[in-house]
Amino acid sequence: MPAQMILFNHHTHSNFCDGTSDPEVYIKEAIKLGFTSLGFSSHAPVPFKNSFALHDDQCHDYVNRIRELQKKYEDQIEISLALEIDYIPKITQDFSFFRKEMDLDYTIGGVHLVKKEGTDEGLWFIDGPKIESYDDGLQKLFHNNIKTGVKAYYHTICEMVTTQNPDIIAHFDKIKMHNQNRYFTEDEKWYIDLVDEALAVIAEAGCIVEINTRGIYKKRCPDLFPSLSILKKLHKLNIPITISTDTHAPEELMLGIDIARKTALQAGYKEIFHFSHGLWWSEEII
Repeated sequence: MPAQMILFNHHTHSNFCDGTSDPEVYIKEAIKLGFTSLGFSSHAPVPFKNSFALHDDQCHDYVNRIRELQKKYEDQIEISLALEIDYIPKITQDFSFFRKEMDLDYTIGGVHLVKKEGTDEGLWFIDGPKIESYDDGLQKLFHNNIKTGVKAYYHTICEMVTTQNPDIIAHFDKIKMHNQNRYFTEDEKWYIDLVDEALAVIAEAGCIVEINTRGIYKKRCPDLFPSLSILKKLHKLNIPITISTDTHAPEELMLGIDIARKTALQAGYKEIFHFSHGLWWSEEII
């Protein structure tokens, strides 16, 4: 009898941040799909006005809601409590603060807003649905010097890894999403050097890197985060991987998972990691 594929997602956004629905709606859909586990990872609070993250006064309610649902559905699916935490040097809270205050099961570290190195001039928003925001920030903060901007992005990832030690690195090469080969191509030496530098730091720290499918199914990027070429490097460095859909709506829970698994196999991986009973476990890719 062939082995069964274990279904899970550890990167899930509900209506506590920029997701569409109450966490219970995601859980019911995950059970229907045959998931064994589901991890909620709202965007952690940031100290400025925004429309995507938890507010400080929501944290208690978020923890209570996820823990309540964890108990309610414990016989049907394993539920975990996490945060996707932005890292902006000298601006955001240390990951250890959220781990302790909210008793998190794991943390996801992400860079969505890039600060110009050595200054406090502003932030470059490299994510979101609008390519204009990417272009505008690059112009205002980096005067269209893409090398300086991309260097700041990958150096921020390196600093996040060494100082915050997240369990998972979110959408590693998301800097490419709104670039779309306009400002740089991924085969340029300076870009490859920055990627390699960051991967060496991640390998040393032992973090898990997610294969994130959101760019594909939202039609914002023709490729996974990270790309196949980077996944091959991850494999050579023995960096563990997981797969996530970066879900913001219940109907997104399965989107792109088959593509991600096939690409992981193509990169040389035989196993991926998932979180269960307080530990990270390897699972054969089927």
